[in-house]
Amino acid sequence: MDRSFDSPDAPRLLLAGTAEWLGPFAEAAEEGIGARTRIASSLAEARSASRAGSIDCVLAADRLSDATGIELLRSIREDDPALPVVFAPTDGSEALASEAVEAGVSEYVPLSIPNEDAFGELLGRIEAGLESARLEQDRRERAEGFDAIVEDERTATWVLDPDGTLRRANRTARELAAPDAGDVSPGRSFPSLLPWSRDGQLQSDVERVLERARGGDFSTAVLTDVPGRDDGDAHVMELSARPIETSRGTIASVLVEGVDVTERVELERDLRRSERLHRVTLNNMTDTVLITDEDGEYTYVCPNVHFVFGYSAAEIRELGTIDELLGEDLFDREELAERGVLKNIECTATDRAGREHVLLVNVREVSIQGGTLLYSCRDVTERKRREEALATLQNTAREFLYAETHPEIAARVVEDVPGSLDLDASAVFLFGPDGNRLRPTAVSAGMERAVGSLPEIPLDADGPVTRSFLEDESRFLEDDRDIDVGGDPTTELASAGYIPLGEHGVFVVGSSNVGAFDEIRREIADLLAATAEAALDRVSRERRLREQDRSLKRRNEDLRAVNRINETIRAIDRALVEAETREEIDHAVCELLTAEDRFRFAWIGEIDPSTETVVSRAWAGEERGYLDDQTIDVGLEGTEPAGRTASTRETTAVANVADRLREERWRTDALACDFRSVVSVPLDYNDVSYGVLTVYADARDAFDETTREVLAELAGTIASATSAIERRNALVTSSAVRLEFEIPDATFVCSRLAEAASCTIAYRGGVRQTAAGSDVFVEIEDAPVDRVETAAAGVLGVESVDRVSEDDDGGVLRLRLSGSFPALELADHGAVLREASATPDSTAIVVEIAENGDLRHATDLITELFGEGELRSKRTIDRSPGHLRSRAFDRLTDRQLEVVRTAYYSGFFESPRENTGEDVAEMLDISPTAFYRHVRTVDRTLLGLLFDGFDPVSTSQP
Repeated sequence: MDRSFDSPDAPRLLLAGTAEWLGPFAEAAEEGIGARTRIASSLAEARSASRAGSIDCVLAADRLSDATGIELLRSIREDDPALPVVFAPTDGSEALASEAVEAGVSEYVPLSIPNEDAFGELLGRIEAGLESARLEQDRRERAEGFDAIVEDERTATWVLDPDGTLRRANRTARELAAPDAGDVSPGRSFPSLLPWSRDGQLQSDVERVLERARGGDFSTAVLTDVPGRDDGDAHVMELSARPIETSRGTIASVLVEGVDVTERVELERDLRRSERLHRVTLNNMTDTVLITDEDGEYTYVCPNVHFVFGYSAAEIRELGTIDELLGEDLFDREELAERGVLKNIECTATDRAGREHVLLVNVREVSIQGGTLLYSCRDVTERKRREEALATLQNTAREFLYAETHPEIAARVVEDVPGSLDLDASAVFLFGPDGNRLRPTAVSAGMERAVGSLPEIPLDADGPVTRSFLEDESRFLEDDRDIDVGGDPTTELASAGYIPLGEHGVFVVGSSNVGAFDEIRREIADLLAATAEAALDRVSRERRLREQDRSLKRRNEDLRAVNRINETIRAIDRALVEAETREEIDHAVCELLTAEDRFRFAWIGEIDPSTETVVSRAWAGEERGYLDDQTIDVGLEGTEPAGRTASTRETTAVANVADRLREERWRTDALACDFRSVVSVPLDYNDVSYGVLTVYADARDAFDETTREVLAELAGTIASATSAIERRNALVTSSAVRLEFEIPDATFVCSRLAEAASCTIAYRGGVRQTAAGSDVFVEIEDAPVDRVETAAAGVLGVESVDRVSEDDDGGVLRLRLSGSFPALELADHGAVLREASATPDSTAIVVEIAENGDLRHATDLITELFGEGELRSKRTIDRSPGHLRSRAFDRLTDRQLEVVRTAYYSGFFESPRENTGEDVAEMLDISPTAFYRHVRTVDRTLLGLLFDGFDPVSTSQP
């Protein structure tokens, strides 16, 4: 992680390791010394950071994720021997310290207890390391700078001891040594090394310079008539000496430098010999200089006069007086006499080609070779053009502030081209992303005269307009007529500039003349395009903001609507939880949907199978007799939305009831009740229909996608709650209705197994749902168990078979199914699959539902799971606990009851047992064998009642 601070001088600290204290220390370093810290956990990351040159110091912990701190130290020293590295092991030792010193550590600071005091000491050591590294760097830089000075090839340099003997000399100084000096080695007297050592005057000058330097002063002398080593001519040398002092103020050495200034002296001599006229001319070479007498006759014409006026110096003289060139009454002679110089007099002049120039003229009084007035003329034509263009652009920029559309800006750009660029052909192409084309939004009359009407240009066209836009690069082309690009008539211009306007389009400007774009025009064209691009960006940005504002308002409105819906949903959820019956659910849903004018009308209906129509179960709101006037058939075409939903079991939405008013009669009745939009959703749970919910609103498009989704989810919740009530009723009711169906479903697993094994397969209850599927116990009749096991292995959906028991005529198997068993799906809807018996020819199932349950709903469930089943019988049974107890007592003998009652009260069934079976048998005066036989008989009887059922007491006949 990186931590950055505002100060650029903050030390940059790399914390390397995986120790937990590195994070708190980073915060302490940031607060204590203002460090910018970075933590690296791996060797590669730490080494990469140190190599990048962005680290001032490294703090290494014991270990990194892939290396030790010592290994990191060694790798850093391979790259940078000078980078400060502080090693802070948690558990230090002398051996570890020696190893760190050997690896080149800067500071070794054991950190046994990483607390605030330890952090303070560690920060102090880091600051010391940083300061030491800074001083060493300064020393190296000074040494390098000194070496660079000493080794200057143009300067002979000697470094002397305070006594004047040689300590060091550079190459230039060694080459300058006297021929008899021999080896220029340290310890030699400096004057004896010089080629003029025998010249008394030169020797005296040298000794004087050295004496002053040894006294602590800088000294210099110009030595003339110094004999040259190569040519023997007299040279001029500038000799200087300066003392090099220690920090205590003592002289450590003397630096002597000698520079051959012969050429410079000669040049200065030549310059001094130059005439005053040459000095004035040299000082004014950037301008055209003219000198006249009092009558305006030329006494001097600068040779560069043709750059401004196009005339040669001779031709300027032939024109006559300066009044012919710069105009009469250029200045007031008396004012000039008073002030001596008049500056920045603006005037216009025409050159030889007839072009007009704007000049700034300075006039001063002189006395040079018969001339009395000096005119310094500076051509500011281009600057003037630029100023005028910039003024125009400034006005354009102000007007852009009030433009509200892209076409307005494009038109303004084209209007300003003549004033800012002095060109008449221009156009602005704007990009239309919907058409992937560049459209000529604004075109000048001059452009139309030059090239005709401009077409739209597709982006795949190969021309300067599309290239400039796609490559985002300005192009200035001369004589574009040589370019043959079909569909781009701007190439017919002799000169053309193509400047992209960002993502908005391209600005095209040109002329019928070749060479129209000089540097100024290009600059101004770029500025105009940049100003236009900024204005286009502003308009786009404001448009996006307006769209975002509108979108935000729409979203807020949608949010308010969703909040209202959510409030309704929460209220309905509370009502569903509190509802005791299906009727309570239906009425609560309709009442809450129409409360507080949420919706105009809502009702719940179900299919009447006898008439194939949807009939109302509950409703609320402003019904106005609408349902009384409707016969809602179950179908697709022309029927009421509830009928379509009942047919398709999918959501049906009508955004505008007034559409197709004459084609569907229900729409007329709905409009008469002020119903403008409708949505109908199916009440389905686990593929079982509990009816349809239909809601009406008094506005068009009242049911957007979000509302439809919410209502669809609500419908699922309603159906689930209805199913839960049916399941609860099935559990708590003491009476039930037992229904026996004969089913045609040949895919039922019991049917397939019975057919495959040619036997009778009976399900007597007992199913367990697992993550992998379902476990079901089935009883086999009239077939050996092994044959059924073999047949089951080939039945689709049976994963495995376990043998539970067997006898001569069959047995019990546990089937492990890959999918779910119908008993679980029936139970999810309040029905219990009691029995299922399948033969190779037919299959019958017995289902129980609550006494107050809906028989039609149960029939629908059977149809959904098994196809069109035939109801064979219907009986009402008593499932009360008292009835089960009485049936149990009816099946046990008095002796069996006596035995188990004695065993129960004596603690035989406790764990651990209070009395063993032998103890209870002794109490009853029977053998242990007889005791255990009686207990097993009672167990078998009770378990049979639990798992195999019992003969119900019928209260009604089928």
